[in-house]
Amino acid sequence: MANAIEIAVVGHTNAGKTSLLRTLTRRGSFGEVSEQPGTTRHVEAVELAFDGSCTVRFFDTPGLEDSVALFDYLRALDRYATPPERIRAFLQGPEARRSFEQEAKVLRTMLDVDAAFYVIDCREPVLPKFRAEIDILASCGKPVMPVLNFVRHADSRAAEWHEALSAHGLHALAHFDAVAPFTGSEQQIYRDLTTLLRSRQQQLEAIVAYLEVERLERRSVGLAIIASLLVDVTAMRRTVSTAALAEPIARKRFVGEFRAAVITRARAGVDDLLEVYAFGKDEADLAVMPWLDGRWEADLFNPEALKAASLQLGAGAAIGASVGAVADVALAGLSLGAATAIGAALGGAVSQGFGPLGRSVVNSLRGREDLSLENEVIQGLATQLLGLLWALEERGHAAQGKVPVAATLAAAASAGFDGVVKALVPARGRPEWSLQRKARSARHYPQRERLVEDVTARLGVVFVGAARTQVVR
Repeated sequence: MANAIEIAVVGHTNAGKTSLLRTLTRRGSFGEVSEQPGTTRHVEAVELAFDGSCTVRFFDTPGLEDSVALFDYLRALDRYATPPERIRAFLQGPEARRSFEQEAKVLRTMLDVDAAFYVIDCREPVLPKFRAEIDILASCGKPVMPVLNFVRHADSRAAEWHEALSAHGLHALAHFDAVAPFTGSEQQIYRDLTTLLRSRQQQLEAIVAYLEVERLERRSVGLAIIASLLVDVTAMRRTVSTAALAEPIARKRFVGEFRAAVITRARAGVDDLLEVYAFGKDEADLAVMPWLDGRWEADLFNPEALKAASLQLGAGAAIGASVGAVADVALAGLSLGAATAIGAALGGAVSQGFGPLGRSVVNSLRGREDLSLENEVIQGLATQLLGLLWALEERGHAAQGKVPVAATLAAAASAGFDGVVKALVPARGRPEWSLQRKARSARHYPQRERLVEDVTARLGVVFVGAARTQVVR
């Protein structure tokens, strides 16, 4: 097996070197990211392993702080024949331990690696200090790949940097926003590196292929998490006595407990998605998804939101409307098999997966009622979670704020959810399919697993179509 490719990550202070490494290695805890310059003071190594073997070894280096003065100092060492020899002479001299101690750490690392990523905050103007940095790094005699960071920022000066880098002979460069990377930019940075490391081309191409497989696997697992959650909440059913529901305090308690169970399951799904993408459990944006923070009544079960979702699902999609449940704000978002509406409920009961003599009718005759989720709530939950999945795919591990849910993607996806909701119908007649995550290994339901696989595939079609719409926009 080929030795690991060793890459120094270099650049000016606060250019985003540690941020880049956090994203490339998916380690949000690596190093320290701060707005204060000079956060990294020592060389730190971090490895990227595939199939249990170290494939790339990165070295996070301190920022270059006084490149203009160092450049002048190196030019005075003109008795040495080559630029790398001048670098070695500097490292053996006293100034490498005094005025230029931080720069010396960088250059020692540069002499020992295969190549370097020169990280540039392209919001900065092309100042003399950066031109001096480029010349100093080139003097080490190792391939240098400029990586333009913050290219999506409104203040980006990417065009100016392209011109300046070309003037210094650096024509091969990469765009990589460490906070909000482009989809596929992780793979592209290694493709770009093949132009500088021809001898490592096969190894780099293998890395690109592996990263693409990982990306698709993460998405597949994420879609399966959402599908399993949707099956769970669709199958959730609570049977209570008609008398208890007729008493306002008892009804409020039963409805509140049912909704709370839905939110608890939703939170677990969000945590699972964050874990798959190696983010912390507190990083979902609660301002966009208020139902994750105890304020869910303002969103997921809001009657106006349910009406909007009903229109998106198409005429006649609201099960609750057929039994008059939506008219009761206290029950908004929940289906209720009411004895006084047995005739009107038959069509809704069929759409929920029950025959005319199914559970809801039988329970009504026995003085019991079934609480279950409306299709509109299921759609709202699914669109929010697909939006979160999209946001996680577009987010770098150096981002400091909470993950913003892609509301526009969720809106684009909602149009295709009628097929997903209809596919979930079999779960309505199987309350035993609504399982706690820890109990699933002990209780096996092949039909449930097949339904999860079907819904996963349908969600994938919706997700890809909505994502494509976003790219076109």
